[in-house]
Amino acid sequence: MILEDMILDNVKNMPPSGIRKYFDMINEMEDVISLGVGEPDFVTPWNVREAGIYSLEKGHTHYSSNAGFMELRYEISKYLKRRFNLSYKPENEILVTVGGSEGIDIALRALVGPGDEVVVPEPSFVAYKGCTAFTGATSRVINLKEENQFKLTAEELEEAITEKTKVVIIPFPNNPTGAIMTREELEPIVKVLKDKNVIVISDEIYAELSYGSDHVSIASFPEIKDKTLVINGFSKAYAMTGWRLGYVCGNPVLIEAMKKIHQYAIMCSPTTAQYAAIEALKHSESDVNTMVKEYNRRRRVLVDGFRRIGLSCFEPLGAFYVFPCITSTGLTSDEFCEKLLMEEKVLVVPGNAFGECGEGFIRACYASSMDNIVEALKRMERFVSKHKNIDK
Repeated sequence: MILEDMILDNVKNMPPSGIRKYFDMINEMEDVISLGVGEPDFVTPWNVREAGIYSLEKGHTHYSSNAGFMELRYEISKYLKRRFNLSYKPENEILVTVGGSEGIDIALRALVGPGDEVVVPEPSFVAYKGCTAFTGATSRVINLKEENQFKLTAEELEEAITEKTKVVIIPFPNNPTGAIMTREELEPIVKVLKDKNVIVISDEIYAELSYGSDHVSIASFPEIKDKTLVINGFSKAYAMTGWRLGYVCGNPVLIEAMKKIHQYAIMCSPTTAQYAAIEALKHSESDVNTMVKEYNRRRRVLVDGFRRIGLSCFEPLGAFYVFPCITSTGLTSDEFCEKLLMEEKVLVVPGNAFGECGEGFIRACYASSMDNIVEALKRMERFVSKHKNIDK
């Protein structure tokens, strides 16, 4: 038996994440400043950690219901109404998942298969195309443009949808670009979608990380709410990446289908994390606000720093990423990142890891200390100056 022949082609042909090799490289290096990992540098707030610890001390170590504790779903429902004016019933319209990533995975597995198409705006989170490929469906990519601040336009969406389209992904606030969509910008998107026979997956994991204006969910438009699945979770806003807890909200018909996959493959999300999340939703809003305020301060420093050293950079108003253009150096995205890491020990991620249209850009994450950001900018200024001189 040749084991490689036993592996499905749609798995075998999926390349590994373009991000992973850089993290493997820094494992062999010292004194690297990482602006690469898309993870808060803050520790989970103490009251949230304590709630998790207390649940273990009390012996709360058994399964929850498949959909998650009712108390947690109730708090999620209250939170979404309070923050984004979204109304979801905790009984049958909310499913607690193992991170937002599981929500994306089971939504796609419930909805698409061979012969179907999923519209994926890029640059965007690497899991969208991967999870689509694993279902046997095909990704139909929309190349978002810097001149549009990497926002999705109605014209681009209309052109991408075909008779095979079953799902459209709306990835805002966006990883890796930091782009957002305002209510006014979403309105023409909704007009395109409302009469189409498609399901919308709206990934809103960075909803709390919006600067200058509050996040607007596409599910807040009544005309498409029933065919929209909202993906969210606790990793980014509450600095709970390692707890692996997310949730999906949507019409009961869609949630029930996803719950079938969840109950067979997962059973339920970690109960310790669920107890911690209840506490987070009840009592950690001030912690979230503090973290967002600090992210915003770092965002400004990093954007201004890139512009000062000669890398053009549009204004990212969401998530915790900056996406500057590096074509002025004459280097490709991969060359820039590899040389920067080896010469100056600064880790950033090539833009083409998030889609081919990301070539010519890099992603820098400002979920790192201000001291690290300032030092990284000094090193990058030296690096950019050196390579611009070589090109001349």
